[in-house]
Amino acid sequence: MNKITLVVLVIASLIIGLSSCKSLLKSRGLHPDFDSETYDLKGKKALIVTTSHGVLNKPGETTGDSTGVFGSEMTVPYYEFLDANMEVHVASIKGGQIPIDPSSFKRIIRTKSDERYLKDDIFQEKVKNSIPITEVDFTQYDVVFFAGGWGAAYDMGQSDTLAKKVSHAYYNSDVLFGSVCHGALAFVSAKDSTGQSLIKGRTMTGVTQKQLNQLKIEFTPLHPEEELKKAGANYQCSTGKRDFFETLSVVDEEKRFVTGQNQNSGHETAQKIMEILTNVK
Repeated sequence: MNKITLVVLVIASLIIGLSSCKSLLKSRGLHPDFDSETYDLKGKKALIVTTSHGVLNKPGETTGDSTGVFGSEMTVPYYEFLDANMEVHVASIKGGQIPIDPSSFKRIIRTKSDERYLKDDIFQEKVKNSIPITEVDFTQYDVVFFAGGWGAAYDMGQSDTLAKKVSHAYYNSDVLFGSVCHGALAFVSAKDSTGQSLIKGRTMTGVTQKQLNQLKIEFTPLHPEEELKKAGANYQCSTGKRDFFETLSVVDEEKRFVTGQNQNSGHETAQKIMEILTNVK
């Protein structure tokens, strides 16, 4: 056997092994296929909002592993809305380059939407030059969707600007709010017209504390399950032996907030949003 043949065989074995591992993870529940409907929402506008925080560290630390938005939690809803002929913009807490958690683009867990993003110059330019939330009017959109990832634990629930924009848009437009995983933290500080929690009594979800514990990321500033409950939301989730493989998407009683549990929930959450939009056209 010559060297070239050996190299080809080694590469082929690695590809087969990688494919097998990816299939195994998928069979367990990671990034499940979703039986999507086809929507035509031409004339509608969606905004994807992400974190601007890119370092995974403990309180008081200034360095740590790179983090940010979890890739698929941004790419999946973006393409769901884009493929429905919606105009889709991208914003972040501070604007500019959005940090993307490098682990979320590892080949073994990369989604089809991630692969599409990595070849999409237009989307990449939007991510490189995201709009700061201070310059965005949420009332001009039909959908405002908050992507998750570890970074969101550091700046979404803490942003007074974001909380005020959510409340203002809720009362001054018919915008539908969506989120997945840590993105639900965007709602926990929003207030209603009486100064109480805007999401009190609403059925919502976000990543479980169990999933954070199992992934050993217990030191981030805000935890979605805990914060949603503190804000008075009717927190729901799907749980199992490993919550990393679970998924759930829920719609609140007023059909204004559609939330997804974790990285597996993007497709269904976006689809539920578009179903509501279609029925109110």
